[in-house]
Amino acid sequence: MLIKSIFTNSSGILVSRVLGFIRDLLTASILGANIYSDIFFVAFKLPNLFRRIFAEGAFTQAFIPSYAKSKNKIRFSSMVFLELFFFLIILSLVVTLFSTLVTKVVAFGFDEATIKLASPLVAINFYYLPLIFCVTFIAALLQYKNHFATTAFSTALLNIAMIIALLISKNMDKYEITFYLSYGVIVGGFLQVAVHLMTMKKHNLCKIFTFRKHKKKDENRFYKSFFAATVGSSTAHISAFLDTWLASFLVSGSISYLYYANRVFQLPLALFAIATSTALFPMIAKAIKNKDENKALHLMKKSSLILFVLLFVATLIGTVFNKEIIWLLFERGAFTSTDTQNTALVLVMYLLGLVPFGLAKIFSLWLYANEKQFLAAKISMKALGANIVFSLLLIIPYEAAGLAFASTLSGFILLYLTLKEFGFKKVKTLYFM
Repeated sequence: MLIKSIFTNSSGILVSRVLGFIRDLLTASILGANIYSDIFFVAFKLPNLFRRIFAEGAFTQAFIPSYAKSKNKIRFSSMVFLELFFFLIILSLVVTLFSTLVTKVVAFGFDEATIKLASPLVAINFYYLPLIFCVTFIAALLQYKNHFATTAFSTALLNIAMIIALLISKNMDKYEITFYLSYGVIVGGFLQVAVHLMTMKKHNLCKIFTFRKHKKKDENRFYKSFFAATVGSSTAHISAFLDTWLASFLVSGSISYLYYANRVFQLPLALFAIATSTALFPMIAKAIKNKDENKALHLMKKSSLILFVLLFVATLIGTVFNKEIIWLLFERGAFTSTDTQNTALVLVMYLLGLVPFGLAKIFSLWLYANEKQFLAAKISMKALGANIVFSLLLIIPYEAAGLAFASTLSGFILLYLTLKEFGFKKVKTLYFM
């Protein structure tokens, strides 16, 4: 079951990432690495940050254990959905009204003219967030039923929508292309919701709404775990967001170098680490619920060993062939050989953190399954604090590459602290005895 689930997730992620690279290839060729690509990536960064935190971490890690323990699953799930969905709709409207202010916060280094260009794009892209929450909510219910395929493959729809937007607008003004891309993001979000609703109906999960009065004990426990898990699962993504914010102070194109390099870095991380943790977590949560700790530990040992080998090999390949990878994927059209060299260096700095970030994701599942979200959050905050310090120290001498390496260093700290809480004695017993 575990291997099958991992394979399903990996296959879906691979399809999605291949289409994502085609999208990035077209984006690099049509927009290049300049002010227009920078403003789109800034606009897409904020909802994408929340998407990764929701879809690949906090919501699922808090929801599944609470859902498993809830005695009134339909009432619990319906109220959680309604409360969070309407909150995100209101938040999206606020971002629309104050898009200029939000853009200044997201890209503090931009001048007034650039902020004026970026703010409408920020407002449009943010509406992807309530859509992806709907997807994540349904995905969590499907994962509890051991169905992973729909969620794994559905991200491809976002990439397809953005690819079509690029092809339609490729001969237009570059600023106009960024609007087409932004609306492509929204269309992709609606498509993802649609396929999840169809799968939900197929699995008899549509009866999630109820308006009967009930005690909010389950919801309160969920929200406490959710807010802590939001911090705990977001270290890598906030680090990437921090890179973008600091890179706005560097030369034009720096944000794009970080974006393209991080996209390559995210492929093995998603293909192996995220696919494994997504399949593993419901199994661990159920084993912990049933007080079968030995089964949970066996699953973790098996998964982590496989993951270590895969990520280590990916790191070696990416480091040795960094320039060739960037050249093959992006160097065409407006993306120059200088852009390739700069992006390749940033890629190596990110890849050095691939193993620690991946393994930290696996071992943090133990904390989440035992509902120790606050402890995981504390660990992540320490790692994030280290990332901020390293970024400030390295940005001046090494620019974009320094920001990427600061993220890597924080990954090692995250892994060390996670293993410490998991228990070094337990690690020794698990792997060496």
